[in-house]
Amino acid sequence: MNEEFLPLCRADMESRGWAYVDCVVVTGDAYVDHPSFGAAIISRVLEAEGYRVGIISQPDFTTCDSMKEYGRPRVGFFIGGGNVDSMVAHYSVAKRRRDRDEYTPGGVAGKRPDRCATVYTRLAKQAYPDSPVVLGGLEASLRRFAHYDYWSDTVMPSILEASGADIVSFGMAEHQTREVARRLAAGEDVRAITDVAGTCYLTDFANLPASYAECASFAKVSSDKTAYARACRIQMDNQDSAVGKIVVQKQSERYLVQNPPAVPLTRRELDEVYALPFTRRVHPSYEKLGGVPAIEEVEFSIIHNRGCFGGCNFCAITMHQGRRVTSRSADSVVREAEELTHMPGFKGYIHDVGGPTANFRLPSCGRQMTKGVCMSGKHCLAPTPCENLIVDHSEYLGILRRIRALPGVKKVFIRSGIRYDYLIRDKDETFFRELVQHHISGQLKVAPEHCAPTTLRYMGKPPVEVYNKFAKRFYELTKQAGKKQYLVPYLMSSHPGSTLKDAVILAEYLYKNNVRPEQVQDFYPTPGTVSTCMYYTGLDPYALKPVYVARDPEEKSLQRALLQYYDPKNAAKVRKALRLVHREDLIPVLTAPGRAPVRAQARSRAPQPVRTQGRGKKR
Repeated sequence: MNEEFLPLCRADMESRGWAYVDCVVVTGDAYVDHPSFGAAIISRVLEAEGYRVGIISQPDFTTCDSMKEYGRPRVGFFIGGGNVDSMVAHYSVAKRRRDRDEYTPGGVAGKRPDRCATVYTRLAKQAYPDSPVVLGGLEASLRRFAHYDYWSDTVMPSILEASGADIVSFGMAEHQTREVARRLAAGEDVRAITDVAGTCYLTDFANLPASYAECASFAKVSSDKTAYARACRIQMDNQDSAVGKIVVQKQSERYLVQNPPAVPLTRRELDEVYALPFTRRVHPSYEKLGGVPAIEEVEFSIIHNRGCFGGCNFCAITMHQGRRVTSRSADSVVREAEELTHMPGFKGYIHDVGGPTANFRLPSCGRQMTKGVCMSGKHCLAPTPCENLIVDHSEYLGILRRIRALPGVKKVFIRSGIRYDYLIRDKDETFFRELVQHHISGQLKVAPEHCAPTTLRYMGKPPVEVYNKFAKRFYELTKQAGKKQYLVPYLMSSHPGSTLKDAVILAEYLYKNNVRPEQVQDFYPTPGTVSTCMYYTGLDPYALKPVYVARDPEEKSLQRALLQYYDPKNAAKVRKALRLVHREDLIPVLTAPGRAPVRAQARSRAPQPVRTQGRGKKR
């Protein structure tokens, strides 16, 4: 028994002299007591409220006995699928079963079931039918409405109906977890808890709220793709706590009611959460199993913010964390960094000071605090920056300087996303210069994603010229600093809107700029994004106009191969793609004999543009 950690089994509970627990937190991940893990945050928040908390990690999903580890909890079950959606954890975009699970001891696959949040909830209800179940975390949050499920290629009902949970807690859930737990502990019937911001519940028609925005029903969106697209827009337009309305959608018989999102934690509240007594370690019981691989990236990293106003259409942050950025105080972040220097295994390197987007500290503009984020598909940065955008890196830079000055700190890296289109707007280059000088470990990862104008527009990304401007200045500053550092661009194939011709445009751009990506991502249609709506419906949910979608496996493989045109194993596919779009002139260029893969994304000159019009027939 290690009392630094919360109980992981009945023996741990009894060794503390407890006869019961108030709350059981169930997770699809191994128990890692680190603030990068959602289950760790929720369990520590409940503990701080005075509840006795027991953890059930990756339970046996073949029997409900696994949910009886502590007996019936006095307050209820708080269940989540884990940091990564279980279907994404299990399957590649090609729907091939993965052979590793980074969130499982030893990286062993198969320790949680598909759709584990649903399975765990059903088991808890089977074990204790009258015990309240609050279902939260990423997997539940993104499936709270009827949603397209890529793996079954069908529309599925809300996870609230499918799982049998009493409440779905969506988004970052500290506020709603505290309130729901308090009311359950006071004896309130879980069926009466229908007014908590950041939660969903099911009800009948007679008990619907007086005012709400209504989406087309599960039956309607399952059969009518235009109705699905309209529903997506309604859901996306009501994800801000300042202006979001109650949203209702009929499921099979009952109605899903989504209350407005919870108000984001204030800076003081965020500081309090990250000051909770996390051990920041993997539970000792996993040591003999090889530890938990997922801790390696975050063990010596710091999260300083939440939310992202970037609003990329393929990103689930809008539906989970939201677009309003909140951040911790400088003192809180620096205090955590100082604590890291005393941890076993710390060698002087802080791997990241970041979050969803590392260089966001404040809301994008002043109006967001009272009027909320803009709706109707408007973005703060794309296709052009909003005139109200506030660009300021001074506070973030001050934090990094203070951390660099701590005794024992050799280097502070920034490995989570830098939003380059925001950075390049800063008239004060001080942060950019210090980023290049102090905070890059040889390569800086950024996300232009593509270069074809139409594809970028459907992604919600800025034109490639913005990336070119950033890259040019990055290499100038790198040269001035006397360093050899490179940009590693994240790139995506087959996103809605990307034709084969667009993929060829991207391949030509990569060739001209000597970019040879080692890894590329084929678009993955996960629940809760605008891009997934476009993939399923073939419609832009805001304009309701058709969007080209590459669904044919052969075309998808051609688009992906073009991103790695230099690899000899892709030569046949590259030639085929070029012939299909009548770009035979590029065949000797992109498939030159003897071309071999290289590791570096090396580039020492400004990006070179490519023509994006007048090339062959429209596909």
